[in-house]
Amino acid sequence: MCDEVTKMPLIGEKAPSFTAETTQGTVKFPDDYEGKWVVFFSHPADFTPVCTTEFMTFATMADEFKALNAELLGLSIDSTFSHIAWLRVIKEKIRYKGMKEVEVTFPVISDLTMEVAKKFGMLQPQASTTQAVRAVFIIDPEATVRAVLYYPLSNGRNMAEIKRLLVAMQHSDEHGIATPANWELGEDVIIPPPGSCGAAADRVEQAGKDYECLDWFLCLKKCPHKS
Repeated sequence: MCDEVTKMPLIGEKAPSFTAETTQGTVKFPDDYEGKWVVFFSHPADFTPVCTTEFMTFATMADEFKALNAELLGLSIDSTFSHIAWLRVIKEKIRYKGMKEVEVTFPVISDLTMEVAKKFGMLQPQASTTQAVRAVFIIDPEATVRAVLYYPLSNGRNMAEIKRLLVAMQHSDEHGIATPANWELGEDVIIPPPGSCGAAADRVEQAGKDYECLDWFLCLKKCPHKS
């Protein structure tokens, strides 16, 4: 049972498929998200303070994710009725950091049987036997897991970082580049390192116009424009 609970899909693996009831009706994954990126995240429980701030922040950024061809999908081990009641309280009563009357329109999965949470390793026995940890899976349009982030129960996620990572991965896919530490859209990107001694020498010798090299293995160029 422990192996079943803690197993999680790894980067590069296909995300597990499932059908689940949500606050927006039945969701079939990955069929309903064909051709889209998905930010799939779990939260420990409804009516909890950290989760409330996270949902408000995600909800206010939903259009920003949609503009990146990405959909948000939440989950906790609560009923759909509990989800709806909580989301109504958020909209009607909660004000936080200038956010008020926030409506959560993305689906939130009801996972009372813990079936979906187990498939994604969202249950961590050392943290809690009845609550999903703060997991985030960024899944690409081919339903492949591209990034996994896990947070403890006590600390909220940085949604701006999740968006930044999504943009970076999309840029890497489109342009065949890598991104340096703390990269933001518009900043220089990294050219993948050469695969041979000859290519390394050529890379350094030809630097100057289109790119610069700090050394043969670390060369940067201007951020390509997104097509």
